Amino acid sequence: MSRALRDTVCRIGRAVARGVGSIVRRFAAANRALCRACERRFPRFFGFPSYQSELRRRVAAKLAQSAREVLEIGGIDRPFLAKAAGFHYVGMDIEDKPRCHEVYDRFVVQSVEQPIDGAYDLVLSITLLEHVADNDASIASIFGALRPGGETHHYVPGKGHPYALALRLVGSGWQKRLIGLLRRDEDARVSGYPAYFHRCTVVAMMRLFEDAGFEDVHATSYYRANDYFAFLFPAFVAITAFENLCRRFGWSYFASGFVISGRRPK
Repeated sequence: MSRALRDTVCRIGRAVARGVGSIVRRFAAANRALCRACERRFPRFFGFPSYQSELRRRVAAKLAQSAREVLEIGGIDRPFLAKAAGFHYVGMDIEDKPRCHEVYDRFVVQSVEQPIDGAYDLVLSITLLEHVADNDASIASIFGALRPGGETHHYVPGKGHPYALALRLVGSGWQKRLIGLLRRDEDARVSGYPAYFHRCTVVAMMRLFEDAGFEDVHATSYYRANDYFAFLFPAFVAITAFENLCRRFGWSYFASGFVISGRRPK
């Protein structure tokens, strides 16, 4: 095949791929619109409380107790809190971006699996621990970073939810491509990190906290991650029905995620 012919075939192939991609994105957008309409029409079936309100309540309770040193792990440049005069806000992740040094009082680049320098009154994370290969090490590291009486609060996606199963099946590389195609391009920009889901069930994580030395360990399960399937309305409805069933019978293994907390003894 001549070079000119190869170039022509490649151009045609790219044009076809762009056309197919555009059709798929429009199809997914139409399905998302239908899913949003059903959520508004049938909130009792499709709706469920967000984990964020519970996590904010637990974090706010600790801040009200005069927590002075706060560490957020995995927040990169999207912090859960805002800098405030009442506490010193430290961020930590395996990479940094220019904005990290603006939204935190201090930013550290390292893995949570490594020993953490400093002593903190509060350590928190959101959708971090599923990306850690060794959570035995990460929970031990968090325990060591807390002052006596310090608390840790985390939102952890569950490994038994259909989304987590699908994610492990397609892998992080395809995940980023598919999220950009089937959801929104901005979702793909903050997704695609390898996910291991090591110990990411309520029972396993609570046991891990207790073995590390934490006391007053408690977890609250959540069952709503149907938005990942909103690109196809039948899948969205089927996943929502499954989530409602799991919530009804308290099957925490299949939870979309859970808020887990613990305190280092004084």
